[in-house]
Amino acid sequence: MVSEIWTEKYRPTKFYELMGQEDIVKRIGSLTNSLNIPHLLFAGPAGTGKSTLALIIVKELYQKDWKENYLELNASDERGINIIREKVKNFARTKSLGNVPFKVIFLDEADALTPEAQQALRRTMENYSATCRFILSCNYSSKIIDPIQSRCAIFRFKLLEKKDIEKVIQKIVEQEKLTITPEALEILYEGSEGDCRRAINLLQATASISPNITEELVMTIISNAKPKDIRVVLDYALSGDFQKSKEKLLDIMLKESISGQDIIKAIQKEIWNLQIEPEIKVKLTEKTGEVEFRIVEGSDPFIQLQSLLASFVLAGRGK
Repeated sequence: MVSEIWTEKYRPTKFYELMGQEDIVKRIGSLTNSLNIPHLLFAGPAGTGKSTLALIIVKELYQKDWKENYLELNASDERGINIIREKVKNFARTKSLGNVPFKVIFLDEADALTPEAQQALRRTMENYSATCRFILSCNYSSKIIDPIQSRCAIFRFKLLEKKDIEKVIQKIVEQEKLTITPEALEILYEGSEGDCRRAINLLQATASISPNITEELVMTIISNAKPKDIRVVLDYALSGDFQKSKEKLLDIMLKESISGQDIIKAIQKEIWNLQIEPEIKVKLTEKTGEVEFRIVEGSDPFIQLQSLLASFVLAGRGK
């Protein structure tokens, strides 16, 4: 028997089950209960409940007929004008089944649509507003053209807080008969960075090794740089020992197989725990941003990270 993907198995099916977006859920729930919704634009980071909420709306509106009245498209896969002209128009122009006078089209990652496709979408939204409602999901609403934004009620989703992620994890732990230590729960939250989908995937990956979820087990799955290891690297650099700092950094990157970008993220977080002047922290954060940009652009990560460590050495000397 193939085990289920937990993100699907434990996906909320009712408004009250969705964690971390209470205000949005309340307002959307009221609109759905009236059997009338405007075009909606959900903006926010991945794993915060945008797709799930769209599905809950549709199931609440149409009950057992939801599949016949719902079209879901991923705009990052099909991002050209033809997808709007063909699939969307063909679905939008036909009458809905049941009591609700309109169908729903969910466009995931709508900020990936080309400008031409967005213009075509705008016209489709105007022409078929009597028979169709659009729910658009995106990471950045600024990438959606103004004429579309003005036709939608915009809802901004936020990353989930620790208490919300913990509720989701504890529920799954109980259902799957696992055990988890408080330290492992903490690491899971840090590794997820407020992305509920990522937290559940990390939990499932860890549980596939052992039903007893420990801090060490989670760390092997996340394969992020450990804060205490990064702290050692930075302490060496600030004390002026560039050689030991560089050796420790190389050791972390090779032994743990951690990418330069992950190291940069860990350094950026750890800067604010260092016992140095706030002005120096600001300068080092700025330097970290420059190095991260160079790595993304294709520079050698180890050379760039050495350059960053040199900045820490100079900061430790007050330069």
